Amino acid sequence: MKTASPPVPTGLTVLLAALAMIGPFSIDTYLPAFPAIRASLGATQVELQQTLTAYLLTFSLMILWHGALSDALGRRRVILVGLALYVFSSLFCVFATRIEYLWLGRAVQGLSSGVGMVVSRAIIRDLLDGPAAQRQMAHISMMFALGPALAPIIGGWIHAFFDWHGIFVFMALFGAVLWLATLLWLPETLPPEKRQSLHPAHLWHAYTSVFSSGEFMRLSSAIAFNFGGIFLYVMSAPVFLIEHLGISPQGFAWLFVPFVGGMVLGSFLSGRLAGQLSPRRTIALGYLIMGLAATANLILNLASVPKLPWAILTFPLYAIGMALTMPSLQLLALDLFPEKRGLASSCQGVVQTATNTLIAAVLAPLLWATQLTLACGMEGFLLLGMIVFAIALWHYRAPIQSS
Repeated sequence: MKTASPPVPTGLTVLLAALAMIGPFSIDTYLPAFPAIRASLGATQVELQQTLTAYLLTFSLMILWHGALSDALGRRRVILVGLALYVFSSLFCVFATRIEYLWLGRAVQGLSSGVGMVVSRAIIRDLLDGPAAQRQMAHISMMFALGPALAPIIGGWIHAFFDWHGIFVFMALFGAVLWLATLLWLPETLPPEKRQSLHPAHLWHAYTSVFSSGEFMRLSSAIAFNFGGIFLYVMSAPVFLIEHLGISPQGFAWLFVPFVGGMVLGSFLSGRLAGQLSPRRTIALGYLIMGLAATANLILNLASVPKLPWAILTFPLYAIGMALTMPSLQLLALDLFPEKRGLASSCQGVVQTATNTLIAAVLAPLLWATQLTLACGMEGFLLLGMIVFAIALWHYRAPIQSS
């Protein structure tokens, strides 16, 4: 049985985590340079915001295919091709002289950067099962969480010394290092006899079977909505930090370190609780913690206009709860389709990135005017996550409780 297989080597865990984080890492690395990019390219705030939309839109479209391609062609090959395209698109952004060219470069980045996130989850399920898989997913999440925190900090300091073009040079180098590490150290975990067909009829049946599963869609939506409470602030970071709180582009750690510190701690706790608490109880505990944090954040903003450190005081607590729920929700969703986990991971990613795209393109610009509206947005996403998970429990109580 898979649960009796040897543990995944630490080096492979680190590589999988780095592959998983390249997508979110690429979202916010250049956020501290927004004012400089606006001035350099003669763009408006909304036009620059659409570079995020271009990235997330293609990210969400292509993520639908990364898993299916890895189910058919093998995990390793698909990652190598995706990383090569990522390096090329990052270099394209370096030489952008108009905002339209930056839109194009970011769109191609989005096409390729999701491959690590999708395929790494499938690799974990290829190798492990049960509590061992939950622990490994938690370890990946713990290191994966460092990406969104380190990205704007690294981006801010690169911008200070090399201007905004240097940020995209760094992305290209990061992708090239991961490509080489994958070539040298990532084993193929999907044997040829277990690979799936890419025939259109087969794919149509596979995708419709996943997206028509009410349980899968509710579990995946819960993940997306829970993360949305954090992602709303990430997409609003230039306005929230620079305009509302008066922080310099080198001070983005004020937002990202609390979030990621909480995610690391929550992922660690999720791994420790694997096999001790059922997935349902772990998820319920996470929602309790998120509820306390989001409500406290809303009360603080209703009482006054909070400044540092009060403006970010509840963020680590919310991140702990979110990270507690994520591994269990991901595994419950993937285990519904054990014969096509790569494709199911893609579909799971589509739900999350479609939500992220909506946040970047519409909700963040609508809500970033005040800190209170952002706090209301966090509370709203949490309530949506709780509702869809409660419906999943109501309709699928036996499968979830027995998982």
